[in-house]
Amino acid sequence: MNNPTLLCQWLEEENQAHIHGWDFSHLKGRYQVSPLPWDYRDLVNRYRAPRHRLLDLDTGGGEFLLSLGHPYANTAATENYPPNVELCRQTLLPLGIDFRQADAGGALPFADASFDLVINRHGRFDARELFRVLRPGGVFVTQQVGAQNDRELVDLLLPGLPLPFPGQTLQNVTEGFRHAGFLILDGQEAFLPIRFYDVGALVWFARVIEWEFPGFTVRRFLPGLEQAQRIMEQHGCVEGTMHRFWLAAQKTKECEHP
Repeated sequence: MNNPTLLCQWLEEENQAHIHGWDFSHLKGRYQVSPLPWDYRDLVNRYRAPRHRLLDLDTGGGEFLLSLGHPYANTAATENYPPNVELCRQTLLPLGIDFRQADAGGALPFADASFDLVINRHGRFDARELFRVLRPGGVFVTQQVGAQNDRELVDLLLPGLPLPFPGQTLQNVTEGFRHAGFLILDGQEAFLPIRFYDVGALVWFARVIEWEFPGFTVRRFLPGLEQAQRIMEQHGCVEGTMHRFWLAAQKTKECEHP
């Protein structure tokens, strides 16, 4: 590394790469994400009513859930990432929200037909478990990170790494919900640019998004970071592509679990 100052900066970003809830304020002004062609809050509110029993899977720190203003007595949430679990216990339980630690991709700790609406943003889920915990006519709304998310950035820093979640496309997920007995209400897929304006911000991002950049460290992947710096100096930013999709699916009143 010809620039020891940059190396020290990158190592410091690596050391600071910790996150509670889903807070990217550390990168404010240092990266840019393009707005999605939909608004997740609007999607949720399209199917939400105050009388509904609502479950938020993989709630993070509960930030989005609380912002909905849904009646606490009708609200439940799950989270399994230990730092966020503790945060939820401190913030959600005292409000009367039914919070439980659980892996949202496995068996859910709730009775059959418990909820009118289940929501999930960028978390795990199991279509058959969702069918079980939803009441007849209940709806599941999710926004997901797609299989091709950040691939240019991953290939730059960790070349040759296979896709971590190759089945994460709107088409594949839609087929899975149909097979589980759901009626597909709506959905959309989008591919949009994401830009980083300094390599240190990319270092922080790669350390936090560990499932996309497994094993990333500054020293281990220094050649990729040096290449990113050259791109930055030439073009003013390093750019990748966000892959997102959303889906709304309903447990039909007539259908039984296949």
